[in-house]
Amino acid sequence: MKLPYLERLAQGVLVYDGAMGTMLYARGIFINRCFDEICLSNPSLVTEIHREYIRAGAEALETNSFGANRVKLTSFNLEDKVEAINRRAVRLAREAGGGDSYVAGAVGPLGARLQPIGRLSEALARETFREQIGALLEEGVDCLLLETFKNLDELMLACDVCRELSAEIPLQAQFTVGSDTISEEGSDARLIASQLQARGDVDVIGVNCSIGPADMLELLSLIREQVSRPLAVMPNAGLPREMEGRLFYLTSPEYFGEYALRFVEGGAAAIGGCCGTTPEHTAAMARAAAARSIRRGTPGPALESAPAQAAPRQELPLAERSRLGNALAREEFVVSVELVPPTGTSLDGVIGSSRRLYRSGVHCINIPDGPRASSRISAMLTSLEIERSAKIETILHYCCRDRNLIGMQGDLLGAQAVGLRNLLIITGDPPKMGGYPEARGVFDVDALGLVSLIKRLNRGIDLGGNALREPTSFVIGVGANPGSLSLEREVERTFKKKEAGADFVITQPVFDVDLLLDFLKRISGTGLPVLAGVWPLASYRNAQFLNNEVPEVDIPGHIMARMEKTGSKEEGAREGLSIASEIISEIRHHVRGIQISPPFGKVATALELLDLTRRSGGDAGGS
Repeated sequence: MKLPYLERLAQGVLVYDGAMGTMLYARGIFINRCFDEICLSNPSLVTEIHREYIRAGAEALETNSFGANRVKLTSFNLEDKVEAINRRAVRLAREAGGGDSYVAGAVGPLGARLQPIGRLSEALARETFREQIGALLEEGVDCLLLETFKNLDELMLACDVCRELSAEIPLQAQFTVGSDTISEEGSDARLIASQLQARGDVDVIGVNCSIGPADMLELLSLIREQVSRPLAVMPNAGLPREMEGRLFYLTSPEYFGEYALRFVEGGAAAIGGCCGTTPEHTAAMARAAAARSIRRGTPGPALESAPAQAAPRQELPLAERSRLGNALAREEFVVSVELVPPTGTSLDGVIGSSRRLYRSGVHCINIPDGPRASSRISAMLTSLEIERSAKIETILHYCCRDRNLIGMQGDLLGAQAVGLRNLLIITGDPPKMGGYPEARGVFDVDALGLVSLIKRLNRGIDLGGNALREPTSFVIGVGANPGSLSLEREVERTFKKKEAGADFVITQPVFDVDLLLDFLKRISGTGLPVLAGVWPLASYRNAQFLNNEVPEVDIPGHIMARMEKTGSKEEGAREGLSIASEIISEIRHHVRGIQISPPFGKVATALELLDLTRRSGGDAGGS
């Protein structure tokens, strides 16, 4: 039996459909036509589009009534069809959904400015909204969806009318802003969100249209600070391009799905698509929503479908899982160095470097998994060969981007079988960031979901709820960015990662010690040991690149000034080492270790940094 709308939102993310206008346009309905009127003149076309979205995985359908108000319909000489269009729009959506889907009565702006700026009086605006909303209510929608409002006063007026007509109907109010988070009418997104929150009678607050997925994610992070109600996000498929007189939206369904995962993790209760989105985009969103329960650390559909759940077994103590686990359990200061797998077919160089690091007393070698969406020798095979040949443990980065859940579990069981024990779980960069932009990301789960899965394996239960013959014994690491622009979310996710099963944290490179110390204070309640990332700057040019082109890396001005004063490359490298050594000395007693990422993979730089730190009195661990 279908739950009431708000109860369904409380159960987990709800997937809405995508654009109706885009689909009608693609089927030959020109943009000078009234799209809402197609409900009367070609109802089967509207029904079929609704059904395509249902087949793609949509759980909620918007009625094809966005512009079906008297003001807009007058321009098409259809002002006498308001009730007929809105009622038919509800019936078509209900018919397509078969009673199992939610039908949201879509209401858009009136298409004319309110007085005193425009010609539309408040009284006429109220009556216009009342006529449309009344028809939707009489036909029995599951909720009212006010969407794409640019003017705060008009949106508030529409909310008033909804509540005048019904105090019980769930009300979802959505607005639209540009990439600068300002509406065309000049209202800031935070102001609009806070005003909707303050009303007390708006059940769901959302944003849609105008911007693509990346900007929408930033907007979601911004407004969630103002809102305690369920949030909805419905971005466009990027910005439109005109080709031979037709408009095309070029954001791929795969990219859209990648961001859908981020929307859910960012707190969205409902996700959907606006202009340019299609059933393919909806299908990608639905796949992201299907992974949500694993991502949140609770049994998902695949786990619940097992006839009987195996009983979890006792997890092996951290100190007994690996040498790294033992060092963390004993609160020993850990030193790790990052070595990126080569792009060719020979591992001789990385193995030779690992041997040098082992002799220097380094505890572990960090092995990234396709960093910046690059294609290199398998990180898992690289880790295996290093441990076999160089006799030093590795921390294998494992990325969610390139494998589905079945492949991930197979890899993890294989890693256990060959003796790899230390993992750093990361979501991964979208493929479009690398040299293979046409490749498709999978993103069945993100880092949080994969940590939850590995924790289950450590307790002897596989993805299907079946008992493993022997539990795995992984030491589970996660990433964190103390300099994140969304620091509250970063802190919250760190706590969630701890709850999911994380054993330690490795941070992004630290240049601002104060930021790190503040972050450590905020996450102290997790009890997680933290290894701080350290990146010796190679030159002033290198510092400029990191500061300006690497996301969320912020190098303080005093460090940039020091690097700018250097002349030659050699001077820049020496100053970079001095700065890194000073940072290690400052944070030494606040963290449980460091991860050194030598620029350009130069092991000599890492060794020189460790030597410099020891000579300056800041013990960096090792021999």
